[in-house]
Amino acid sequence: MCLSVRRRPLTAALLASTTCLGLLTACGFSSETGTDTGSSGSKASAGGGSFPVALTNAWGRTEVKEKPVRVATVSDGDTAIALALGLVPVITPDVEDGDQVAEYKQRAIAKLGEKELKTYDDTDGTDYEAIAAEEPDVILGVNTWDMDTDYAKLSPIAPVVTFADKKQSDTLTWQERLKTAAKALGLTEKADAVIAANEKALKDAAAAHPEFQGKTYTYSVVHPEQITYMSYADQDPGVFEQLGLVKHPRSKDYSANKNGVSLENLDELESDVLLMTYPFGDEGLLSASDLETNKLFRSLDVVKNKHFAVVPSENTLASAIAYPDALSAPWVVENLTPILAKAVAGK
Repeated sequence: MCLSVRRRPLTAALLASTTCLGLLTACGFSSETGTDTGSSGSKASAGGGSFPVALTNAWGRTEVKEKPVRVATVSDGDTAIALALGLVPVITPDVEDGDQVAEYKQRAIAKLGEKELKTYDDTDGTDYEAIAAEEPDVILGVNTWDMDTDYAKLSPIAPVVTFADKKQSDTLTWQERLKTAAKALGLTEKADAVIAANEKALKDAAAAHPEFQGKTYTYSVVHPEQITYMSYADQDPGVFEQLGLVKHPRSKDYSANKNGVSLENLDELESDVLLMTYPFGDEGLLSASDLETNKLFRSLDVVKNKHFAVVPSENTLASAIAYPDALSAPWVVENLTPILAKAVAGK
């Protein structure tokens, strides 16, 4: 499942991945979004431009009577959707706790002719008054865990586009969320183009690096309480596998509920390629230097032969891998493939 959530600090987001299946998921598109595609005989979803459009959601039914111009968002993922569809949100949550705006989002903002977005402080949750003040035509909320609280207060402001079932706050792929939003915005064809562009970026990168094909990999995250074996067998295929790598056979011994690797069993990380990330810094179970000077860790063939690499978290790459969105794939490929290429080559 693809975990696309309201923007949280990277460390909190990756902490959640110890029990959720979001970390490696590049999220393939599923055909079931649970949305109603039209109202009063309208064929809005088919061509992506006819209105009114009606969408069933977990709290009722949203009707968008005319093509929206002013769009507000209630999560970072919703902001990515708006930007991917060529829309600058009139207001969006700010970036929390000193996290930087991801480079790929900043590129999209600049491409649309803006330097930065107008934001509200969401430290205490969604700022309904700030959203209302911007008089949006529609509010995107397909990437949030807070809609159960927010819907009643947002719906009087403007039509709220969100998921059809509360469980879908966790389970919808980014493609499904994008398509749901696009229906309400009259931009279905644009959404299809966005999905195709993301898929092409991954396919082109895989074709450019045939040396990745069939190499086994282990991806592990150093959390505060454990070293987490994230590439377990039941984990959905993610960006690593879309680029040609395959899970190590040992991955069958791990699952979402059994994913800790003790310091005494670091040899469990052995693979053709070992990828680690340290999103918690000094708050992790151990630092990068502590692990990489560990005698057992240094004895691993994958480490001795230099097929080991670190996926950086400070530039939001680890977060973008964990929580793919409608904008991220080309940037992830741009930043991840050089790391993988060096690791595969043993450089």
